[in-house]
Amino acid sequence: MDSFEGVVEFIAVAETRGFSAAARQLGCSTSHVSRQLARLEERLGCVLLSRTTRLVSLTDSGEVYYQQVKELLTGLQQANEMVNLQQINLTGTLRVSAAGGFAEHYVAPALMRFTEAHPGLSIEMDFNSRMVNFVEDGIDFAIRYGELTDSSLIARKLVNRPMMAVAASHYLARCGEPEQPGDLKKHSCIISNNDTWKFQRNDVVETIKVKGRWRSNNANAVLQACEQGLGIAYMPASTFSAAVDCGRLQPVLKPWWGKGAGSWIVYQNRRFMPLRTRMAIDYLVDYFADWRE
Repeated sequence: MDSFEGVVEFIAVAETRGFSAAARQLGCSTSHVSRQLARLEERLGCVLLSRTTRLVSLTDSGEVYYQQVKELLTGLQQANEMVNLQQINLTGTLRVSAAGGFAEHYVAPALMRFTEAHPGLSIEMDFNSRMVNFVEDGIDFAIRYGELTDSSLIARKLVNRPMMAVAASHYLARCGEPEQPGDLKKHSCIISNNDTWKFQRNDVVETIKVKGRWRSNNANAVLQACEQGLGIAYMPASTFSAAVDCGRLQPVLKPWWGKGAGSWIVYQNRRFMPLRTRMAIDYLVDYFADWRE
C-alpha cells in the first residue's frame, strides 16, 4: 500500500502547477506536499516534476504517470462516494494514555481539533506515566517520551526533543552560574524522571548524577519550582521556552545541551485496528511533522 503514498499530492501539484496551491487544496502544509513528492519520486526512481522558482511542470515521465494515476484516483473517489457515509463516520470512544508537558500542552489540543472534525467521536485522555496494559486498560494508544524498551509494541516518533538547562536569575545570583556540567554537583537541581543528566558538546558526552530538594514527574511542577528559585532544571526545551522568552528563567550551560530523546505514539500490534485509532494516529503524525522545540 505504500506505493500509493504521495499519489494524491502529485496529482494536486500536477493540476495546480504549484506546491503551495496543492497544499491549500489538500488542507495540509507545503512541506508535507514536498516531502511526499520527494518520497514518491525516490520510490519510482525518476523525476516527475520540473521545479523552477516560478513554475512547476511535469516531466515526460511525469506526464505519462499523471495520465495513468488520475484515472485510478477518479475511480477511488467514485468508490468512496458509493459507500454509506454512516460507515465511515468516526464514532465511539478513543482512549489515550499520556504523560508529560508535551502531551498536555501540544498533543491534547491537537486531539481536540481532531474531535471537532468528527462530531460522533469521544476522547478520553488519562494523564499518567505508569506502564499501561493496552488490552486490560482499554487503551488505543499512548504518548510517551524517552527511550522505549517494550519491543512487542509499535512506536511512531512524533517529534525530537532537544534539551535545555535553566534557572531563575535570583537563584544564579545567590549560588552562581555553572560553567560546565561537573559544576552541577555543587548546585541544587530540580529532578524530573531521573537524577542522571546527559550533556554533550561536540563529540564529548558527560553524564552527571545530580541531587536537589525538589523532585516531580510533572513538567509544570518542575517549571514552577525552577521559577521559585529552588535550583537548576534540565528538560526538553519546550518546557521552558515561554518562561525564558519573558525573562522568568535564564538558560545555563547552553554549549552542553544534549540532543535529548523523542516523544512517541505507542500502540499494540493489532491486525484489526479501529478506524478511529488509525486515523487519529495518522493525524497526529502529520500534525507534528514540521513541529520544532
